[in-house]
Amino acid sequence: METSVEKRTEHRRPADVVHRVRRRRPAHPFVRWLLHQPDRYSEGPYESHARNRHPWWQVMCLTGVDYFSTLGYQPGIAALAAGLLSPIATLILVLLTLLGAFPIYRRVASESPHGEGSIAMLERLLSWWKGKLFVLVLLGFVATDFVITITLSAADATAHIIENPFVPAALHGQAVPITLVLIGVLGIVFLRGFREAIGLAVALVATYLLLNAIVLGVSFYELVTHPLALTDWERALFTQHGSPLVMVGIALLLFPKLALGLSGFETGVAVMPLVKGGPNDDPARPAGRIRNTHKLLLTAALTMSGYLLASSLVTTTLIPHEEFEEGGAAYGRALAYLAHAYLGEWFGTAYDLSTIAILWFAGASAMAGLLNIVPRYLPRYGMAPDWARATRPLVLVFVAVAFAVTILFRASVEAQGGAYATGVLVLMSSAAVAVTLSAWRARQRTVWIYLAIALVFLYTTAVNVIERPDGIKIASFFIVAILVTSLASRTMRSLELRIDRVEVDETARRFIREAVRHGEIRIIANHPDQRDGREYLIKEREEREANHIPPGDPVLFFEVKVSDASEFAPTLKIKGEQIGPYRVLTAEHSSVPNAIAAFLLYVRNTTGARPHAYFGWVEGNPLAYLARFIFFGEGDIAPVTREILRRAEPNPKLRPAIHVG
Repeated sequence: METSVEKRTEHRRPADVVHRVRRRRPAHPFVRWLLHQPDRYSEGPYESHARNRHPWWQVMCLTGVDYFSTLGYQPGIAALAAGLLSPIATLILVLLTLLGAFPIYRRVASESPHGEGSIAMLERLLSWWKGKLFVLVLLGFVATDFVITITLSAADATAHIIENPFVPAALHGQAVPITLVLIGVLGIVFLRGFREAIGLAVALVATYLLLNAIVLGVSFYELVTHPLALTDWERALFTQHGSPLVMVGIALLLFPKLALGLSGFETGVAVMPLVKGGPNDDPARPAGRIRNTHKLLLTAALTMSGYLLASSLVTTTLIPHEEFEEGGAAYGRALAYLAHAYLGEWFGTAYDLSTIAILWFAGASAMAGLLNIVPRYLPRYGMAPDWARATRPLVLVFVAVAFAVTILFRASVEAQGGAYATGVLVLMSSAAVAVTLSAWRARQRTVWIYLAIALVFLYTTAVNVIERPDGIKIASFFIVAILVTSLASRTMRSLELRIDRVEVDETARRFIREAVRHGEIRIIANHPDQRDGREYLIKEREEREANHIPPGDPVLFFEVKVSDASEFAPTLKIKGEQIGPYRVLTAEHSSVPNAIAAFLLYVRNTTGARPHAYFGWVEGNPLAYLARFIFFGEGDIAPVTREILRRAEPNPKLRPAIHVG
């Protein structure tokens, strides 16, 4: 006769939550506030708003606060880096944008329609630990990209504040304090809770692009009505470099320094969940969303290319070169310089305010990106401290890092350009490599085109790193910090019960129900080898003799096959099968001890009976087995399983029993 517990078990769903970590509520109110999670950044800020989708051109404005805002400082950096060759180097950059970056990210969008991006593509293409380590290194460059976006945008906003004629002279020379205040305000906003605002992004981008179009239009009118500036530039160009071939050759060497103009593509893919697709889109592969994202990427690339070419030409020809240097009126604000010069102080002030607003919002977009990336990858690897689940501690960490970078670079726009370009170029190179590998595995003819693009990006990255090593130094700091923190976190979290859901098929549930009718539930942990009747016969005899299992009591065998040990997989799927007279339960998971512990708790929770698990002793070095467990999910199974159970269930009377003989 079935017990009431057994009857309740019959009606349970196939998937049961067996364990949820019970966290102690912090005693201090400040700590409770700090660890409170106001926004679901673990799903990503764009994933959490996926139900509110928008037309692609509106979402383009959200990417544009990062991409288009570089017009605030890109022309000045280009003039400093390439001098008279700035327009030619910019033309090469535009060709790389349209013929290289766009095709690469067009494919990235097709293969990651839910906003995973090129990092997720590489994670899928490179399995196990080599993929995880590669992702961790890339996360270091992602951190460099986003942190420098925050600090560089704030520094350039500061330049527009200080150089405005209506600003008190007392603020001149106070670039670092003003930049720190802007970053601090950004941090306060995120501590209160921030969600991206499509409407605000559309207004900022539309206003900023309109004002830039007016400035460029007036500047071109100045060139047409006063052609001497253009003639002087052309004469100086030929005097300095001679033939056009020499100019192109030198520009090819210089254009990597202008790589800031490529910064918007990764963000364009990240916001894909916000793009409205077609009414009949397949959720797994939404063709309409992919098609509209292609429009987003192409329109953004064409728009930015036009602005980059126009701005590089007018700033190079109309602004004296010494004004671009630090302390000059055009330093970090070349187009603002022209706005004030040709359209008056009031229009120039309106332009400054628009630039400051979009640069600040670019910093907010970067902060949201950081809060999206860290929870998406590190907790899944078991490589994030427990407090990294909350937004506010991460905000404090990122703000502190941004403060340090600002002080280190003295809020200099040009000095941070190399670090920013390094982060952008490494991400784009990794995307090119991911697309090349994907095309190679699919045996597509386009693989050679993607390979050529990847080589160009790798060359550009290498030149930028050699010329401006600050970027790789900062990225190396982030990479080392992420690797050390990840390893420490992985070690500390290795003994926590990482499984919160167990799915058991009908055969396995029937085995468990029938076993509980005999009283004690006895489970023998077995390492699968031949999986025939002889293997189970020998294993059963050994365990009955070593652990004194009564001859008449039935036993179940439980086997775990290790899958990807680098994952902290939250779900355990168990199947039952009959092999001769023996009943065997099989599972596949990243950690054998975790799987056994979760299964034993599942049995206890669903039957009300305390299960007994039987193991054999393992000979070998305990430290070696500990390393095998942390990195490969195996090792000395019995003591690790017991420790996981002890942490998950403090009451010994309720804890499943572990026997080793």
